[in-house]
Amino acid sequence: MRFLFVLLCLSMQAVFAQKEMNVMTYNIRLGIASDGDNQWANRRKNLASILTFFEVDICGMQEAFISQINDLEQLLPDKYGWVGKGRDDGKQAGEFSCIFYRKDKYTLLSTETFWLSEHPEKPGLGWEARYNRVVTYAKFERQADKKIFYVFNTHFDHEAVVARRESAKLLLARIKEIAGNTPTLITGDFNAVPSSEPIQILTDSNNPDHLLDTENLSESPHFGPYSSFTGFQIREQEGMRIDYIFVKNGDFKVRKHATISEAWNGKFASDHHPVMAVLAF
Repeated sequence: MRFLFVLLCLSMQAVFAQKEMNVMTYNIRLGIASDGDNQWANRRKNLASILTFFEVDICGMQEAFISQINDLEQLLPDKYGWVGKGRDDGKQAGEFSCIFYRKDKYTLLSTETFWLSEHPEKPGLGWEARYNRVVTYAKFERQADKKIFYVFNTHFDHEAVVARRESAKLLLARIKEIAGNTPTLITGDFNAVPSSEPIQILTDSNNPDHLLDTENLSESPHFGPYSSFTGFQIREQEGMRIDYIFVKNGDFKVRKHATISEAWNGKFASDHHPVMAVLAF
C-alpha cells in the first residue's frame, strides 16, 4: 500500500513538472564587428549555454540576424526549433524577433509576423520609428497535455516615443484578435521602464485586454539585478529594466522570476541580461 502511495506521489509530481515552463526573453545584441571583444563570435557559445543550462522551453529573442540564428541552431541541442522573419523584407533581411522553442515538448501549430506600423501586414516604418519593428507570434500545443497557447515576441523602437505608445496599443489589439481567450505569453525588449507610458498602456488594469507582468506575479522574490540592460558593462545600470515577460488569459502561476547576470571573465553574453520566468498553467 505504501509503495502504491509513493508511486502515486511521484506520478503526480511528474504531471506538475510537465506543466511548468521556463520562459525567457533575451535581446542577444546584433552581430557587428565594431563591438570588438564583445562581438558575436566571442560570446555566441556562452549565450547558447545559458539556454541549455537553464533548460529554457520558450525564448523570445530580439536583435537576431539570420547568421546568429544559424549559429544558435548549431550550438543548441537538436530539440530546439525556431520561427521568425527578418524585419526589413519579411524574409531574412534585418533583425529578427524570433522565438526559439523546445520542439520535443511543444508542437508548432502556426506562426506569423506583423509590423508595428500603420500597415502591419507589410514591411515598413511606423509612427516616426527609426527602424522597422515587428512582432512574431506562434501558436503551440504542449505535448504533455495538449494545452494550446500563444507566444508573442517583439522589440519596440528605442527612440520614437509615439512609436512605442502606438506599438503598445497595436500589440494589445492584435493579441486580442489573434489569441482571443487562449493562454498567451508575451516576451520582448520594450525599450521602456515600468513607469513609462507604453508599459502603463500594456498593464492598465482598467483595460480588460491588459497584460500581467510576471515579475509582479512571482511567488518568490525577484532574483538578480533589477535592470536588464547592461551595455556590456559589469557595473549594474540604474533604472534600466526594459525587458519583460507578460502573460494573459489562463490560470498562470509564476513560480520564479529572475534577471540572469552570468559573466565569463568579466564579459557578458549580450548587452542585455536575459530575463526568465518559471510558469505553470
